[in-house]
Amino acid sequence: MSEHLVFVTGKLAEPRLRAVLDGMGSSPFSFDVVQIGVSVAALMTEELIRRRLPPPPPGARVILPGRTRCDLTALSGHFGVTFERGPEELRDIPAYLGGRAARADLSRHGVTIFAEIIDAPHRSIDNLLETAARLRRDGADVIDLGCHPGERFDGLEHAVAALVAAGHAVSVDSADPEELLRGAAAGASYMLSLSEDTLWVLDQTAATPILIPGKARDLDSLCRAVDRLRAAGRRFLADPVLDPIHYGFTDSVVRYHDLRRRYPDIEILMGIGNLTELTDADTTGTTALLMGMVSELSIGAVLTLQVSPHARTAVREADRARRIMHAASESGSLPKGIDDGLMALRDRRPFAGTPAEIAETARSIRDPSFRVEVAEDGVHVYNRDGHHVATDPYHLYPLLGLAEDGGHAFYMGVELHKAFLAWQLGKRYVQDEDLSWGCAVEATADPDSDAHGFKSAGTTLQERRRACGKAS
Repeated sequence: MSEHLVFVTGKLAEPRLRAVLDGMGSSPFSFDVVQIGVSVAALMTEELIRRRLPPPPPGARVILPGRTRCDLTALSGHFGVTFERGPEELRDIPAYLGGRAARADLSRHGVTIFAEIIDAPHRSIDNLLETAARLRRDGADVIDLGCHPGERFDGLEHAVAALVAAGHAVSVDSADPEELLRGAAAGASYMLSLSEDTLWVLDQTAATPILIPGKARDLDSLCRAVDRLRAAGRRFLADPVLDPIHYGFTDSVVRYHDLRRRYPDIEILMGIGNLTELTDADTTGTTALLMGMVSELSIGAVLTLQVSPHARTAVREADRARRIMHAASESGSLPKGIDDGLMALRDRRPFAGTPAEIAETARSIRDPSFRVEVAEDGVHVYNRDGHHVATDPYHLYPLLGLAEDGGHAFYMGVELHKAFLAWQLGKRYVQDEDLSWGCAVEATADPDSDAHGFKSAGTTLQERRRACGKAS
């Protein structure tokens, strides 16, 4: 017996919803579309659904619009069938019904993130604690204190002790073995970095070393250090060192591959800052590529930093990337269609409707409130008085008749700015909502966010309209 689905919708979305479902052809389910008498489907309330939705057939799945904020558990209990929230855009329904979960499980990963504070010697304890807490919120597992060559870090012990007392795992990053020992004695768990010439440090501490080549690009020296610690039964992480582009980048990638081939089971760390910091490119894509390599080579730790302004969300991006790559690896799939957190500038399906579909909706509007949508041909603005399309916001504003309504004019200015930006970049635009910038914008707690709070900050439609004096 085929599954039966009940789609609950509003007046404006009903024709498009039916068109999408009918366009799917033969489906392994039967369905009903129930329009419950509200114009905008996203504004339906739990109480309204209780009063207006006819009792669904036993065993049915009831699918609500993706932007509704109802208590699904309460509705399921009231009607005795499963309620779920569908995708936010009608065009995404076929993919949603094709078996892909609305949200992938990003709760697991296999990579430890070391986040370096490079100017630690020049920061106060309070500033270090504040920075570490922020890095921890963004996904860092270990706070790495970067020491300066030739400069004594007088407050090192105090800094390490304060961070450890605050619950942070700490590493000390220095070329000076004595500084590493001082940090380890104060409670640091890791030491960056030792080579075959400085392994004597390990006779005086139980901290875990990160091993690097004795000389630049000398993989054999790293392997000798690895062999010595393996023979001694000592835990370590090995780092062949990733070089910047045009300074040996490709060769350094080969070194990581060669190290993993030689030692299938050792722990490896990759420092990714030489790419994210030293390449003028959006770091989301750079990080995705690097974390894909990390996943393929079973590298268990990365070291990153946030110094360049363009790399200021590098830790957050590494955290999202490690989860996406883990989910893809576990399912044996491409890192595609799992999560959009690393897609800051583009969306895979930027336009929710075609120009013809928007025109059809516009013809049914009978009230003065402006609707704004984006399609391939530009930005559409429509209400009962007309339907306008433009690729320049300055062409639209004179047509809206808002010269005497400052609050409404401001509201439309904000919405048109977002809409034209979305059209230019190829991003998904939804009226009264922020554009989605992936994990490049800090997430905020939300009752409908996933298990890790991955949801961009924003306000509700009603809050935005009240803020600019727009009642409708």
